[in-house]
Amino acid sequence: MENELKIVFAGTPEFSTVPLHALIKSRHKICGVFTQPDRPAGRGRQLKPSPVKHLAQLHNIKVFQPATLKAPEVWSDLQALEADLMVVVAYGLILPQEILTIPRLGCINIHASLLPRWRGAAPIQRAILAGDQATGITIIQMDAGLDTGEMLKRMSCRIESMDTAGSLHDRLAHLGAETLMLTIEAMLAGQITPEAQDDADACYASKLTKAEALLRWDMPGDQLEREIRAFNPWPVAYTMLNEERLRIWQARWLSHSSDSPPGSIIKADKEGIDVATGRGVLRLLNVQAAGGREMAVTNFLNAHPIKLGTVLGD
Repeated sequence: MENELKIVFAGTPEFSTVPLHALIKSRHKICGVFTQPDRPAGRGRQLKPSPVKHLAQLHNIKVFQPATLKAPEVWSDLQALEADLMVVVAYGLILPQEILTIPRLGCINIHASLLPRWRGAAPIQRAILAGDQATGITIIQMDAGLDTGEMLKRMSCRIESMDTAGSLHDRLAHLGAETLMLTIEAMLAGQITPEAQDDADACYASKLTKAEALLRWDMPGDQLEREIRAFNPWPVAYTMLNEERLRIWQARWLSHSSDSPPGSIIKADKEGIDVATGRGVLRLLNVQAAGGREMAVTNFLNAHPIKLGTVLGD
């Protein structure tokens, strides 16, 4: 069929399944999928396929799971597919130059930020942490650098005041699929003008660590609120209450001041648990005790009475 592309898709997590599904529904042919090897998961540590592998198998698409892309046999596998284009979305492996030049139209990447801002592994979370008002999707022509390729298309997305990394992730996954399909159509119509990124405006979105999730109550309350939103659903912000870990899933910053030391609980009722911070008060709304499940503060207080003046933290 005229203007039908043979596409190789490379991706691994749930985020990648949305654009893959859009490609499967399109007129284009998915001739192969590259994804990370199966990983142990759950209490039984059974090997579990990636979400992308699961979707590909449902549609009888050939799946490749190399541990590295530096092996010549992997290059041969890709060459044999005779793809016009490779679409890469949160794959998790760096593509060497040998891979980038195999598809006729090269390799394009869906990146979840408005590049050159937030290159790297955790652009969604870092945008929330920084207090950005907007983020978006950038489609780039991949080169040997880390998210440094020429920009083919960008679409923006507002970051709402209560957005978590999870809710923003879901919106951006759908925006990524939409932007990808528009980009492919524009490429076929010869309507793409690649734009170089300005490295002077670049910043790096480093991978999240569990250590970052420990809240420091001497920090401003609005920053703590952003941390809680950015670390939901992983690794989940936490503090210590009576020497036990208390995970905090949802909170709201109150700008009024408190004379109590940071970390002090100054109020605890059905509205929430109010905690003094370095600036303002943070109201905890949804929490999770050690060994328990996430719940609203009202339910938590029924089972865990709290004495006012208790100080959270180490």
